[in-house]
Amino acid sequence: MEAALWVLLPGFVAIASAMLAWFIMQSRMEVKLAEQRETLAELKGQLKAEKEAMVGTLQTAIRAAEETAKRQAFDNFLGELKVEQRHYTRENRMLMNSRKSLVLQERMYFRNIPLSDWIEHEITLDDAADVDRLVQDMTVFDKAVVSIAEIPRRKQLA
Repeated sequence: MEAALWVLLPGFVAIASAMLAWFIMQSRMEVKLAEQRETLAELKGQLKAEKEAMVGTLQTAIRAAEETAKRQAFDNFLGELKVEQRHYTRENRMLMNSRKSLVLQERMYFRNIPLSDWIEHEITLDDAADVDRLVQDMTVFDKAVVSIAEIPRRKQLA
């Protein structure tokens, strides 16, 4: 019996040592795995924050580009609006009375498409009236408003 004890005791010690080493190694691997998971969670959080910031910046850039495109399209549209103007003098004779008047006609165009019908103004003229000055003063469509090319541009913030 003593011989069996000397044979079984080292085997039992070897099995117990192996189990102890296995448990220690298992706990060390779990610690390393937890550290790696923590690092991975940190990196995922950073990537998510960067992605959200990038998406916000991208949306802002897209919105700014859309606004710029709309503004340029509107400026181009307004730049293609033109006013056609014509005038002539008309003399109305009634018995002993003669009345002279200036007839001013205007209409608005987009490229070559008329947007309005002729708008007519009749202005009674005196003998000393300056026809050219009256034509410039009497207009329905203010040229500075209609022609976008003549409006001073505001400096855009970059």
